[in-house]
Amino acid sequence: MTDIKVHARRRARLAREMGGGVAVVPTAPERTRNRDAHYPYRFDSYFYYLTGFREPESVLVVLGGDAAKSILFCRERDAEREIWDGHRYGPDGAREKFGFDEAFSIARLDERMSELLANQDMLWCRLGADSAWDARVVGWINDVRAQARTGIRAPREIKDVCALLDEMRLIKDAAEIGVMRRAAGISALAHRRAMRAARPGRAEYEIEAEILHEFRRHGAQAPAYTPIVAGGSRSCILHYVENDGVLHDGDLLLIDAGCEFDGYASDVTRTFPVSGRFGGPQKQVYELVLEAQKAALAAVRPGSEWSAPHEAAVAVLARGLIDLGLLTGSLEQAIETEAYKKFFMHRTGHWLGLDVHDAGEYKRDGKWRVLEPGMIFTVEPGCYVRAGDGVPGPFAGIGVRIEDDVLVTESGCEILTADAPKQVAEIEELVRSERG
Repeated sequence: MTDIKVHARRRARLAREMGGGVAVVPTAPERTRNRDAHYPYRFDSYFYYLTGFREPESVLVVLGGDAAKSILFCRERDAEREIWDGHRYGPDGAREKFGFDEAFSIARLDERMSELLANQDMLWCRLGADSAWDARVVGWINDVRAQARTGIRAPREIKDVCALLDEMRLIKDAAEIGVMRRAAGISALAHRRAMRAARPGRAEYEIEAEILHEFRRHGAQAPAYTPIVAGGSRSCILHYVENDGVLHDGDLLLIDAGCEFDGYASDVTRTFPVSGRFGGPQKQVYELVLEAQKAALAAVRPGSEWSAPHEAAVAVLARGLIDLGLLTGSLEQAIETEAYKKFFMHRTGHWLGLDVHDAGEYKRDGKWRVLEPGMIFTVEPGCYVRAGDGVPGPFAGIGVRIEDDVLVTESGCEILTADAPKQVAEIEELVRSERG
């Protein structure tokens, strides 16, 4: 997303929300993988939300109140390093391209922060995420305190800038929704490709490769998280990422994979039969989870509480688990005692955006948040029947999760990932479509 006006509006809003003081938002540092090799660079989400700027070694400063201003500190142009690492904007280029009021070399950050914090009542920053950064912030404050006898005072309060930014990021604007539709569409294509590619004898990592190929082929920069490609009983391991098992006839394959496109994540899970046909118990569990998701989606609308989709899914799953003989007792008992958690132990969703588990509180003043248009989150009920502990043999080792990305609209919701098949007949047809 490169529209500088979008990011400028966000910085202006932050300045208003601050009321006064100075906010400091650094981007993420580069990370060494081993020796002199680095992990692929990924900017900090808060920083990118406000700037659209993707270079490391950068810091945004926003002045609030009547003197509202945005200042970028970034790397200088360097002809030698640009031969090796690529183009740098430099302060002048960044100011012009990205619409900052001022821009300076990152080498001047400490010097300028002592000046910018002088006689300010409040410092807005993020503490606790990086001890080295925390120490640097304390150093600025102490530098200002050292000038007390000249009549200069240091900020009296330090507040969490993320508390303001989390609220801003929770409601997606039109630009964000457009990017997330694109990410969701690419991920849906990848899941369709995986369904066509899966067959007995193939390794999970081969299917993972098909997914990653489809992500990149359509312009996604990276997976949003490590893909889960779990065949057979491995589908009951919630965060299975080894992806080195072999698929067998009769297995279900659970794939949890989403791409990152222009910084924004998609998060999709589909479960399907490697052989192209759901077996009896597999189909029973699958249709139960699908019915639970349908109930959860029906609860997604403006004015509903955040917990409503989860509660709807739990009611359906608990009833179904009793009907299948996996739980005993009444529905009320299963919910009250949380007996269903033996088979469904996670929540039904999470916020989605620049982060897979995106910014935003789920409760306010002790009450579940009310859904509003522009919120985007996942709806992902599951059922994981691990072998043992009295589980009937035909159900042992069946793991099913169905996950979609959902936008709250004025009248209900839009399923952004609807192009990834999830109806039984549609899945079976697609899985078998390229078989000889």
